[in-house]
Amino acid sequence: MISRHLIERGVEIELGSFAEAFQTVLDGAEPAMTEDEVSATFDRNQKILDAKKAIGVNKESLWSDLVAHTKSISYAYGLIAARRLAERGVEIELGPFTEAFQAVLDGAVPLMNEDEVSAAFAENQKTLDAKNATGPDKENLEKGAAFLAGNAKKEGVKTTASGLQYEVIKAGEGPKPKATDEVKVHYHGTLIDGKVFDSSVDRGEPTEFPLNRVIPGWTEGVQLMPKGAKYRFFIPYDLAYGERGAGADIKPYSALIFEVELLDILGQ
Repeated sequence: MISRHLIERGVEIELGSFAEAFQTVLDGAEPAMTEDEVSATFDRNQKILDAKKAIGVNKESLWSDLVAHTKSISYAYGLIAARRLAERGVEIELGPFTEAFQAVLDGAVPLMNEDEVSAAFAENQKTLDAKNATGPDKENLEKGAAFLAGNAKKEGVKTTASGLQYEVIKAGEGPKPKATDEVKVHYHGTLIDGKVFDSSVDRGEPTEFPLNRVIPGWTEGVQLMPKGAKYRFFIPYDLAYGERGAGADIKPYSALIFEVELLDILGQ
C-alpha cells in the first residue's frame, strides 16, 4: 500500500535508499538525515511534483533536479514509513517488504492477491489488538477468543475465511441478498454470556436496512442466507464493533451472537 500510494502521487523512489533508511529505524540506529533535512526534502519534493504538472516548465532542468533528489526523498520516505509502522507496533521483515515494493515499482504481478492482502492486514490487526489491549478490554478479548475457539468445534457450526461462525436454525429456499440490497429481518442479539443488548423480536417489529451499512459480520453473514432462512451468527469482535464497542452493553473487543431471520429482500 505504501508503494502504491507513492506511485499514485508521482513520487520517484530509489529502493536502495528507502530500504537503507527503513533498516536504520528497525535497528534503532542514528539516521543519515536530521528532522530538518527530512522536512526540507519533503518541501523540495512537493515543488518538483508541482512543477511536473505545470505547463511551460523546462523539462530538462526538472529531470536533472529529479534525479539528484530521488535518493534523498527515498531515504526520507523510508524513515517516515518505518517510524509509522514501528509506532503502531507492526513488526516488519525487510526482505519481503522490499520485494513487494519492487514488484509494484516494476509493474509486476504481486505474490499476494487483494483478498490475501486484506486477510493479512486483518490478522495483523488482531495481533496488535492482543498486544495493546489491557485490563478489562484484554479480558474481554480473551474470553471472546476462547468462546469462539470452543464454539467452532460444535456440530453444525461452520466458520468462514473471515472467522465468522454460523449455524442454520431454519433453512430457506428463496434468493440470497447481495451486499447492496436492503433487507427486512427479525433479529435477537446477545453477548456471549447470554445478556440481550438488542432484539427486534422482543420489540415485536422487524427492521429494514441496507446490508452494506451494518457491521461486517452482518454484511457477510446475511448474504449467506436464502430468503426465509433463520441463522445464528457468532461474530468475532473485529467483525462487530471492534476495539471501541457500542453503547453501554457492548464493551470493547466483544464477540456477539445474533439470531437472524431473513424475512424479505426489498425491491425483488
